[in-house]
Amino acid sequence: MNPTTKFPHLRQDFAASLVVFLVALPLCVGVAVASGVPAELGLITGIVGGLVTGMMRGSSLQVSGPAAGLTVLVFEAVREFGLPTLGAIVLCAGLLQLVMGALKLGRWFRAISVSVVEGMLAGIGLVIIASQLYAAAGREAPASGVGRMVGLPGALAEATGSTASLASVALGAGTIAVLVLWKRMPERVQTVPGALAAVVLATLAAMAFSLPVATVEVQGLLGAVQPPGLDAFGELASPALLGTVLAFTLIASAESLFSAAAVDRLHDGPRTEYDKELMAQGAGNVVSGALGALPMTAVIVRSAANVQAGARTKASRMMHGVWLLLFAALLPSALGVIPIPALAGILVHAGWKLIPFRQVVSLWRAHRGEALILVVTAVAIVVVNMFEGVLIGLALSVVKTAWDASHLKLEIVDKGAGPIQAYLSGNATFLRLPKILDSLEALPQDRPVELDLSGLHHLDHACRMALENWAERHSTVGTEPVKVTEPVTVG
Repeated sequence: MNPTTKFPHLRQDFAASLVVFLVALPLCVGVAVASGVPAELGLITGIVGGLVTGMMRGSSLQVSGPAAGLTVLVFEAVREFGLPTLGAIVLCAGLLQLVMGALKLGRWFRAISVSVVEGMLAGIGLVIIASQLYAAAGREAPASGVGRMVGLPGALAEATGSTASLASVALGAGTIAVLVLWKRMPERVQTVPGALAAVVLATLAAMAFSLPVATVEVQGLLGAVQPPGLDAFGELASPALLGTVLAFTLIASAESLFSAAAVDRLHDGPRTEYDKELMAQGAGNVVSGALGALPMTAVIVRSAANVQAGARTKASRMMHGVWLLLFAALLPSALGVIPIPALAGILVHAGWKLIPFRQVVSLWRAHRGEALILVVTAVAIVVVNMFEGVLIGLALSVVKTAWDASHLKLEIVDKGAGPIQAYLSGNATFLRLPKILDSLEALPQDRPVELDLSGLHHLDHACRMALENWAERHSTVGTEPVKVTEPVTVG
């Protein structure tokens, strides 16, 4: 049988898989190094993302692997709990994703405020930039986000006094310059992914000029695999560890499903089945965790490259996993010549792209409350940590939604004689109680009042009780009882 008959899109998928492989390779290694784990673990996660998650249903053209968005969280988890425990955390997060997908909770992630998601990405981007600037200068980054930000000028100033640090900074800056300028190159040149070109050029420059810069440490693929032991799972009883598992689960799921929505806008093929995609991500994380590797998410950079390269089916992402496996198995020593500053430059560029500058400006002009949520979420992630920062953003979003939903208009009509007429319309919730009571209590005590509630769409219990108490108090001073017109329907 002719292969093109059985696999009509094989040629397009094969070509796209090579492009995705070349895009994914430097990112897998860079994310692993920035996360404080062996470079090979990034490749393992990329391989699992292609071969396991890639073969499952959900989003046919979305590509999964280690993501820059989880770098900060992984680094903190490895520092606090140790590398052997990372696999247990990732595995448990994957199991939670499987359960959530089975319960059909995937679609609910689309209800999360876009401002919170953009704020999360902005906060992650800021932390990545700060930490990787230290790496580019050959310096150790402080543990806290605030410490990184405050200490950055001093670290860069100290780097100017060291030849090795200056060489490292120059290599990192050159890598960023290549990434920025690559889009201006001729289309034929751009067939080579910018990240790969930047790493290759930086590696050649370091070797040609014998630059005294740090390079990636190589252990070998099998040497890097460290399945979690029973003692690692025993530590899951710790509240701090359980919080980390929950953070991995929620953030990886949100990033994957928002990426799926973005990828769907790039092609005309089958739409994402969100619950199945969540289960596919969960299965990938279970396998990745069992191998002691990094957590995975769907990655928009790789996914967009896949679509733009002409991929038609999920075969392209599966084949990209095969190419990563062959590279890791046959050419592991090639990783050992890659300069750390080059990887830092790639991640600084990736972190910068995570910060939604245009969205902040447009939101500030149209919806200042949403812009405030975005900024507060980003700042909270930098100042506190990612999980609590996202929770702060979600809490602000809920408060804002409740506040917006409680729009209330009070109109007072006083004709000088007869009863005073008070009309309430909109949504009367406890959030508006102070405004309602202040206005009603300011009415003259010696005049009868007609309170018309027929314009209310919603009257919660707290407001009803407060209005009844006010009417009772107003009627005790010798005036006629307050006449209340009840709402037609109350939700």
